[in-house]
Amino acid sequence: MTDNRGFEIVQDTEVPATPERVWEAVTNGTPAWMFPTDQWPDVKTVQEHPTHLVSRMEGPDGWFNQLEHVLEPLDGGRARLHYVHSGIFADNWDEQYDGASRHTAFYLHTLGQYLAHFDGRPVVFTDIQAPAASQAPDGFERLRGALGLGSAQQGSTVEVEVDGVGRLSAEVDFSNEHFLGLRTKGAMYRFFGRNAWGAPVGMTVHDFSGSGDPDTTAKAWGRFLEQVYA
Repeated sequence: MTDNRGFEIVQDTEVPATPERVWEAVTNGTPAWMFPTDQWPDVKTVQEHPTHLVSRMEGPDGWFNQLEHVLEPLDGGRARLHYVHSGIFADNWDEQYDGASRHTAFYLHTLGQYLAHFDGRPVVFTDIQAPAASQAPDGFERLRGALGLGSAQQGSTVEVEVDGVGRLSAEVDFSNEHFLGLRTKGAMYRFFGRNAWGAPVGMTVHDFSGSGDPDTTAKAWGRFLEQVYA
C-alpha cells in the first residue's frame, strides 16, 4: 500500500549577503553550494525579485514538490531567509522526512559558507558516490575515520591527507553524526552520511580555485572511497 502524505520543512536563518546575492545563489548559483538545478522542470509560480521566490514541480495523482524563499534585508549587508520545502512523500514517510530535514539544514549552512567566502566566484562542481558497502550502519564513521576526523569539532582547523588527492588545510565548518563540511581557501568539501537513510555515503566538491577539473576530482576521490570501503 502506498503512503502518500504531504510534508513541510521550514527553516529560518540569517545569511551573510544581501537579498539580491542570495537570490542569485538560489537561482543561478546552486552548483556552488548544493547541486545543479538548471535541468529541473520547475515553474516559478512567484518571482518577486529579490524578496519572494516560489518554484514548483507537479506530477500525476496530486504529486508536487515546492521550494519557497522569502528574503528580508537586514543591517550590515545580511538577509533573513525563510525557507519552506513542501510536497508529497510516497512510502517511508518518516525516514524521508528525517533525511530531507537534515539535508536542508546542511545545505542552508553551506549556502551561508558560500556567500561568506566564495560569493560570485566560478565553481567546478563534482558529485562522488561511495560504493554500496558504505550503506552499512558504520559507513559514515568509517569515512570520518579514514579522513582522520572521527572526533573533529565544528570550527576546528585540520590538516587532512587524502591518498590521490593530496593535503587539505581546512576548517571544519560543519560536523554532526550525519554530515561533515570542510572549507579550504579554494574549495568546499561536503560529506553526506546517507547510509542512515538506506543509501550510499556521498560527497560533493565545490572547487573555486580556478583550476578544478571534475573528471580528475571524481577519479581521485572515487579511488579514495573505494579504499575506505574495500
